[in-house]
Amino acid sequence: MISKVQPEDIDALRHFELPKQVVERFTIYAGLLRKWQRTINLVAASTLDQMWTRHFADSLAVQAAAPDAKSWMDLGSGAGFPGLVTAIVLADVPGAHVHLVESDQRKCAFLRDVSRETGVPVSIHTERIETLLISFDHPIDAVSARALAPLPALIILAEKLLEKGALGVFPQGQKASLQLTDSQLLDRFEVIERRTAELPGSRLAIIRAKSRP
Repeated sequence: MISKVQPEDIDALRHFELPKQVVERFTIYAGLLRKWQRTINLVAASTLDQMWTRHFADSLAVQAAAPDAKSWMDLGSGAGFPGLVTAIVLADVPGAHVHLVESDQRKCAFLRDVSRETGVPVSIHTERIETLLISFDHPIDAVSARALAPLPALIILAEKLLEKGALGVFPQGQKASLQLTDSQLLDRFEVIERRTAELPGSRLAIIRAKSRP
């Protein structure tokens, strides 16, 4: 399903230098999101008209923060932001793969539809994050999550992946320094707050496990 792209939609992605085929995949994604939104609450209805800036561009900033990462896991993927956006960008990169974790079966059905219609392969895990990570043993370069939980809770959820060397990239509305007051977490993880060059209003928390003595 392809929806008509407006000039302002393309302009929202101008900082990311995307190939034509990637923009075409986003166009298909946008059309499917509008279609499914009629029956499933995937995103706030008030954000549909700002889909390209509010959702696509904001999610692109996550992948841009870890451009060398090929293997990603996205926690609580919902409508696919940012994980499915990352998968679309990396679809033509050899060896790249994205795991989407979402417990809601209806949202997983939507993710599969977008994956199928865009031709972008992903692994969709229909289960709780805590359950999946008990036995998950594939190497992961980076882990993302958007609007899922406060930063301290995200770090705890992704702890196993971070401890194994994955980089955490989490969009944040509030400064990381104001959220992280747990000295035990600060002792174990390095937290860098980054404002993206592509989207000056976007704030990311970059998390990395500290080397143990």
